[in-house]
Amino acid sequence: MQCNIKGQAYNYIDRVMEDEFTRNRYFQLSKDIYKLKYETWYQSGYMDNRYIPYVIMHGDTAVSSVAVCVNDINWKGQQKRYVQISTVMTLPEYRKKGLNRYLMENVLADWVDKCDAVYLLSNDSVVDFYPKFNFEEYKEFEYSKPILKSEGTYRKLNIEDPEDWEILIKSYKRGNPFSELKVDNLSQFVFHCIQFRTNDIYYIPQYDAVAVVKHEKNRLICYDVFADGNNRLEDILGVVANDDTDHVCLGFTPELKYGFIIEESQEEDNHLFVLKGKENIFRDNKVMFPMLSRA
Repeated sequence: MQCNIKGQAYNYIDRVMEDEFTRNRYFQLSKDIYKLKYETWYQSGYMDNRYIPYVIMHGDTAVSSVAVCVNDINWKGQQKRYVQISTVMTLPEYRKKGLNRYLMENVLADWVDKCDAVYLLSNDSVVDFYPKFNFEEYKEFEYSKPILKSEGTYRKLNIEDPEDWEILIKSYKRGNPFSELKVDNLSQFVFHCIQFRTNDIYYIPQYDAVAVVKHEKNRLICYDVFADGNNRLEDILGVVANDDTDHVCLGFTPELKYGFIIEESQEEDNHLFVLKGKENIFRDNKVMFPMLSRA
């Protein structure tokens, strides 16, 4: 659809994934701005219709985009639909021309009445932009606790190996039984595995569990863990801890909070915004969105 923004003609496209030419131009934009591997994600077959880019084209070039990620949420036993606005990007020479505003207005018009909540994660450079659209900033909270190395074996999963891939996907579908805020979006999980966490995925045979973890000096960062819930989180993570690991920091909100230290998230260059007038679990709860659910 043709549109005119501040006197300049563009093409506005909200069915990006249906057209190969536009889709490839969008993938190129995401690669140029954020170095994202969207083509690899698409070819994996897991980039599904819950990730919806909105794009402005100038000639044959995708110059600006805002995406919507539709998430199925389970919060304290209640099923919800949350929409995350993500991957907001514009080529440098097209910035401050009203393109992001045009896209944001259209995205919100399409989705505000189709979901329980709308949220986004912003970097430092644009924290003044989103309040213009009725978004309000909230703090996320992270949970950490002491942990001891425990006996057991584990191995790194190779996501390019079909058998290891099957273990990973099967484990994900069982879910994280320790998380209070559960997000069911296999597509986004696969994206994180491809883009960011390829070398951080481990299988613990004795618990038939998969843990996505990273070691940082004496700290174990647990992005997510997938198991049947018959064992303790500490026992599973103790196996993948190093001898000098003394505490674990979770990338999700635990359902059982006893023994955890709760602190405001100190994640750099990251700000959570929630749309006013919709559901907001952050107003009265110390919670974070699972790291591997973020678009």
